[in-house]
Amino acid sequence: MKLTDRGVNELLAAFRSPDPTPGGGSASALSGATGASLLTMVAGLPKPLAATVEDIERLHAAGSRCSDLAVRLETLIDRDSEAYDLVIDAYRLPKATDEETAVRSGRIQEAMRAAIETPLDVMRACRSAIEQAAVVARFANRNASSDVQVGLELLGAGLRGARLNVQINLDSVKDLEYAARVKSETERLLNEADTGIVAARGLLQG
Repeated sequence: MKLTDRGVNELLAAFRSPDPTPGGGSASALSGATGASLLTMVAGLPKPLAATVEDIERLHAAGSRCSDLAVRLETLIDRDSEAYDLVIDAYRLPKATDEETAVRSGRIQEAMRAAIETPLDVMRACRSAIEQAAVVARFANRNASSDVQVGLELLGAGLRGARLNVQINLDSVKDLEYAARVKSETERLLNEADTGIVAARGLLQG
């Protein structure tokens, strides 16, 4: 059964179990999905601050975008565990001969890329949701400002948690050019997310 098909109690029990999956990567995606969902909720509340038709449309568009990102992050909850399983399966391949060793090494590198791209996608989705938070903070019902702030905290935690998973898997990647590109992107995503969080908080306090 997929993690996202489980009830809350069962899902939390899975995180508490001694099994390696679900782990921090799935937790990061879950955090991001929850944060994006909160922003979607706030964007849809009645009595927004938006006064013009154009501003209302911007608010609704931001809510719709956050909803899409929440669904995307939900799929990444399971994909992270699947990527981890691919790595384990690759390491379990036989290596008794040179040919087997070569095949095993190639599969490990393929699996590592999957284990990197999944949390990297979590970072991208969280950053994109944080970008929409400024619109929600500016035009949504101000009585829900604490919900926006909680959403930002969850999205920030999801992004930073995913970054940790990217970093630890990069150590096993032999393609140094690929590793450098990924590292550069993670730093950019982190910086953009931090800027977006500060901007949204400023609008809530203004």
